Amino acid sequence: MATIGSIKNGNAQNLMSKAPWTDEQGIGMKIYQGVAMTLEILVLIVKMYASYFYAIYKFFIPPEPKSVAGEIVLITGAGHGMGREMAQRFAKLGAVVVCVDINAAGNQETAEIIKEEKGKAHTYQCDVTNCEAIKTMADKVKREVGDVTMLVNNAGIMPCKPLLKTTEKEIRASYEVNVLAHLWLLQTFLPSMMQRNHGHVVAMSSMAGVIGLRNLVPYCGTKFAVRGMMEALHEELREDPRDFSGIKLTCICPYIVDTGLCKNPKIKFPSLMKIISPQEAADNIVDAVRRNYNEITIPSSLYYVNQICRTLPRSVPLHLKDYLDSGLEAQ
Repeated sequence: MATIGSIKNGNAQNLMSKAPWTDEQGIGMKIYQGVAMTLEILVLIVKMYASYFYAIYKFFIPPEPKSVAGEIVLITGAGHGMGREMAQRFAKLGAVVVCVDINAAGNQETAEIIKEEKGKAHTYQCDVTNCEAIKTMADKVKREVGDVTMLVNNAGIMPCKPLLKTTEKEIRASYEVNVLAHLWLLQTFLPSMMQRNHGHVVAMSSMAGVIGLRNLVPYCGTKFAVRGMMEALHEELREDPRDFSGIKLTCICPYIVDTGLCKNPKIKFPSLMKIISPQEAADNIVDAVRRNYNEITIPSSLYYVNQICRTLPRSVPLHLKDYLDSGLEAQ
């Protein structure tokens, strides 16, 4: 009489003999899967190297600037600073500029400057932190001007003080203007771009969205958020089964720009890290948009310095940061 142990062993042997990897078909499947995976990895490596060398090629031979003539460009914070300078440049290139600002007087002044230069501009007063106000403004723009094809999220505020001295109201306002407004405007204007597979979204981040700086803790948080949103939006559009290759995204990370927000800049080497004028910043931004760059810093050298520093242990670039000793003093 067979013992329980022998029955169990016999069942185990039967199962092993019937396992798919022990017959010829199973072995063939394993070989096929191994070969297929090897080929997939080889294709991946080729794609990565091809993209790498293509990026190097594009570094030395940048793409030709695209035309923006006839595009309807909506710029928030167009009443002064970089917003006004960008509006003027896009208008000179033949775009129809939609100037949006909570400051009606400054916004109107921007439009008048553009019209004096024979450009096309329309003005709309709007609080970009208010969803309903944005929707109302968007409906008017569509009726009076047309579908927005380029959205420039430029409006921003920058409280400059230690975190523990920053009020709840200032923190909430920073996130509402610098982050949430981007989302409300994207939800409003992106659908029409997706419908036609044509458009361009420009988001204003900052070097404060690349490295942390004292006296700017909430502001850095908002600008890091903008970069994250743009990267995530890029992936959302790229991985969508529908074709949205005609929609371009550009994230801008300027150093200190002389727009009036930076009250007390501290720069140890002015010749090396000078304060950027709104005109110079706008020239760089418009050029980046026309060349469909995904992300730029102003000046461009900071992009590569940051990339190199990020590969080093955290304590190493801190020595460089301490040596340069640049930033903003509390207001």
